Amino acid sequence: MASAPLPLEPSPIRFGTDGWRGILGVDITVERLLPVAAAAARELEHSAPPGLHSREVVIGYDRRFLAPELAEAIAAAVRGADLEPLLTDTPVPTPACSWAVVERGALGALVITASHNPPEWLGLKIKGHFGGSVEGDFTARVEKRLEAGGITVPIAGDTPRFDGWAGYLAGLRRLVNTGALRQGLARLGMAVIVDPMHGSAAGGLPALLGQPPAAAPHPAETGGIQEIRSNRDPLFGGHPPEPLEPYLGELIAAVRASTAAGQPALGIVFDGDGDRIAAIDERGRYCSTQLLMPLLIDHLARARGLPGAVVKTVSGSDLMQQVAEGLGRRVIEKPVGFKYIAAEMLSGDVLIGGEESGGVGLGMHLPERDALFVALLVVEAVVEGGLPLGERLDQLREAHGGAGTYDRLDLRLRDMATRQRLAHQLADAAPTEVAGAPVLEVIRTDGVKLRLGASHWLMLRFSGTEPLLRLYCEGPSPERVAAVLAWARQYAEAA
Repeated sequence: MASAPLPLEPSPIRFGTDGWRGILGVDITVERLLPVAAAAARELEHSAPPGLHSREVVIGYDRRFLAPELAEAIAAAVRGADLEPLLTDTPVPTPACSWAVVERGALGALVITASHNPPEWLGLKIKGHFGGSVEGDFTARVEKRLEAGGITVPIAGDTPRFDGWAGYLAGLRRLVNTGALRQGLARLGMAVIVDPMHGSAAGGLPALLGQPPAAAPHPAETGGIQEIRSNRDPLFGGHPPEPLEPYLGELIAAVRASTAAGQPALGIVFDGDGDRIAAIDERGRYCSTQLLMPLLIDHLARARGLPGAVVKTVSGSDLMQQVAEGLGRRVIEKPVGFKYIAAEMLSGDVLIGGEESGGVGLGMHLPERDALFVALLVVEAVVEGGLPLGERLDQLREAHGGAGTYDRLDLRLRDMATRQRLAHQLADAAPTEVAGAPVLEVIRTDGVKLRLGASHWLMLRFSGTEPLLRLYCEGPSPERVAAVLAWARQYAEAA
């Protein structure tokens, strides 16, 4: 794998939408991580609600290089803050740490992970006492603590450990009848092939759907649930552990081979820390949450009859809204970022909330993305519908106006000056025509979204920290989506 040259200076310590991340050995070092962990732990204690008297901070980690060792190191920082660290005994999905916080009544969790970022990255996620990511005002206070330079001396010692899988898996089994899912899959003659992308969710779905269910996961083929790429590989096969189609060739081939051999297969893929999901249907087609969210909205509202509104980001497919409104559900549209969805989940009655990048949360669960739980519900929806995933999705789309296509392009601009110039151009005079189609509406919830017709739009959204422009498009056909994205690239490069 060819690597980009390392930066010679670390970036400032700044928290993004879900934690602090950077390049291991440059941005993320023991020297920098210890004070961040201590400041985060102190802020968890300071922000604890009245009546929460715990001094416990859960610490988890993923399968990246040095993640276990750095998790042990930040336990010393938590002790130095006069709090009690509790460390998972194996790598676990990030949602398992959130579950442990709620189950134990802890102050929160610190998780060593870089989620879906490239292999050379690592980072720290902070989870609050409520079992979800802390908000921006919390991380701003952590940054202020760091700027103030308070001294916390790490205290070495033996850190208590616990089984981070057992309670989490038991909790998921209480939410979903996994025995009925096993029977349903057998009845349909369907295989499930899981690709955890070498990440920390490995073994979870076989443990939940295998026969018999195990208390802890074992990455192997269990009870007809097959796993690929389940071994720990800190290089993740040479690609970021992000559930995107270009990185899923092995899974797509395995699903197609199973279907061709007479056993339709459902492919499930998780990102590096188990909070994002995508699927592969029986024909080998990639299904992002742009398709899985409408399926889950239909299943949870119609088949399960669960209450609550649907929360989507502005980059989410129109199909989400069409399915939700067809079932009489209110739709709340938010800027991109799961923190906005989580805030709605904490403040109101939410059925489901999700974003196009693979993060989905359920109102019956935690205010947190949880890919394993979502995977169980996708299997449940397929079993309930009695059809393989692709046929089920085709049926759903036809009921709401026919098939549509979605794609996204991340375009690196020349420099930050180009970014600023293009941002001003869009702010002052957004395009009135895109690839031959008139712009019917300009939406500025996050970036600039140009409505071109029913289930047809282009969205342009900048990264906040680098010269990167994200282009999102939904349209009536792959050809039309490709044409609109080509137009958008040309528009951006002309700035």
